[in-house]
Amino acid sequence: MTDVAAATDTAERTLGIILVSSSAAVFGLTGVLTKSIHADPLTITCWRGFVGSILISLYVLWRRHRSGNRQTLRLGWRGWLLAVEGALASIAFICAFKFTFVANVTVIYATSPFIAALLALLLVREPFRLQTMLAAALSLCGVAVMVWSSFGTGNLFGDGLALLMTIGSALYMIMVRAFRDTPAVWAGAVSALLLFILGWFVTDPLAVSARDAVLLVAFGSSFALSSILWTEGARLIPAAESGLLGSAEVPFAILFAFLFLAEIPPVASMIGGAIVLCAVFAHAGRDWLSAKQQQAPGPL
Repeated sequence: MTDVAAATDTAERTLGIILVSSSAAVFGLTGVLTKSIHADPLTITCWRGFVGSILISLYVLWRRHRSGNRQTLRLGWRGWLLAVEGALASIAFICAFKFTFVANVTVIYATSPFIAALLALLLVREPFRLQTMLAAALSLCGVAVMVWSSFGTGNLFGDGLALLMTIGSALYMIMVRAFRDTPAVWAGAVSALLLFILGWFVTDPLAVSARDAVLLVAFGSSFALSSILWTEGARLIPAAESGLLGSAEVPFAILFAFLFLAEIPPVASMIGGAIVLCAVFAHAGRDWLSAKQQQAPGPL
């Protein structure tokens, strides 16, 4: 590899790290924004979907024009299934923040790769690696500690919604991998638009204060921005590295909840969260090290 090519590769990798890390930080604001908005969860998902769908659609069209790729944006039944499933998971996600601690939601959501691996084994007979099995078992123990601490505190419903959303997100991951010819990012934009349409039927999206309106626009923009940053950054670095960096959204979310909401979860939630984070980062870190070793040049 020439010096110029090596420098270009290093620059692209650095840019990818910055973009994916920034995506994790922006996504970490979800809990803070949800709890700061006084509107009901369906109104929040409605406007988050509307603003997000516009911005993501513009991004998809820009990326399509820039690359010269004239691949059809027709979703088909697979794309519509992705859109509907993604919309349902988003509703559960937003609702969960209203009924429990930000830390609980984000930590439970961090187990989605393990749940996806389990569902992939059950649905498509995809092999389940031993390290994934061990990490999944450890993270399940952490979630059990968190959920057990919620009994009698009023947070159990929110934890249940977070778990339901996590299962939905895991299923979405499997569907994206199975439907490789489906424009997944475009399906995400349609999913966000479906949330906006649903909001008009079940709530009054216009009945929001000026303060909430500003926050709702910021929420929709942050949703689109995190998606775009992730998409662009993941193109430039290995999947194992993007997965490891993406896990940083959990500590970001907990930190932001503490800084902006003064929210301190119970001790049991922190213990359970620490167990899950150890499992997530150990698993992602092992994948990253394995990928680095495979990329390392052999002896001359």
